[in-house]
Amino acid sequence: MSLVSGWSQQPGASYTPPDDLAYRKANITSEGVRLSAELFAPKSAGDKKLPVIVMGHGWGGVAALLRPDATVFARAGYLVVTFDYRGWGASDSRVILTKPAPAEPASKPGVARTYNAEVTEVREVVDPLEMTTDWLNVLHWLQGEPQADVSRIGIWGSSFAGGHVVWVAEHDPRVKVLVSQVGAMDSRPRTEADRKLYLEEATKVARGEKGYPAPRAQVVGQLRGGPIYSSFLQYAPVDDVERASQCAMLFIIAEKEELFDNRDHAIKAHERAKGPKKLVTIPGITHYGVYTTERGRAQKLAVEWFDQWLKK
Repeated sequence: MSLVSGWSQQPGASYTPPDDLAYRKANITSEGVRLSAELFAPKSAGDKKLPVIVMGHGWGGVAALLRPDATVFARAGYLVVTFDYRGWGASDSRVILTKPAPAEPASKPGVARTYNAEVTEVREVVDPLEMTTDWLNVLHWLQGEPQADVSRIGIWGSSFAGGHVVWVAEHDPRVKVLVSQVGAMDSRPRTEADRKLYLEEATKVARGEKGYPAPRAQVVGQLRGGPIYSSFLQYAPVDDVERASQCAMLFIIAEKEELFDNRDHAIKAHERAKGPKKLVTIPGITHYGVYTTERGRAQKLAVEWFDQWLKK
């Protein structure tokens, strides 16, 4: 089975922002679920409108892990928004009934009922279709943010989110710039055996024979979070890159990527992209090197790209 990746560590609960940055939390609604977001901006900007960078984590990560990168981008003169997907980090979850709804019909036709119910949360599942929907709703929310210059929106994603940002740019022309680092852009099964496995699981879920995986009950390689394979079958942003011709795309890849073949992901996306584009290979590192020894280099590349296309 092909693997996609992100961060699996959990950050500490406390956080003190740098003195030179304005920082606050916000709530965003995505399909009725509250998403937790954090905003960073240079204090020196005051109330001035700023170009925006929206950031999302990959498989198994949380928004708090993005704070070091958000700090760098905010100091470069951006309003930075990070967020947790539904069911992850500080965000709320979708809920599902654990007992049947009351049998009584609504008091009037077309009137939605209000009733007490026993539910369970859906937490820490990896569903690229839900995740990318959360991305789109963050962009909708952003339109009402007073400090956001919504004519200058950039997005940044790493690993699994390195594919999400491509998908988002394909579906929302308000995105002008993206940075995708070590991005996985095709979650479809690579073998017929895997395809059969994905389809069998999707059938069991649809027939009520299998539920969502319990939080932390499933680990894929180093990655925490249960994959929803029915969504994986449909998720391949690499196939539609041409749709995002309005977006300047930077792809940062690891020379020794071990989790997937770059030729099937960022390299293919770069070849197909119709707008401004750039592909940078960081030599000598594997997938996780962009979070350790080469994090500073990756940040510098991202800032330069955002500056080139959002500050012209």
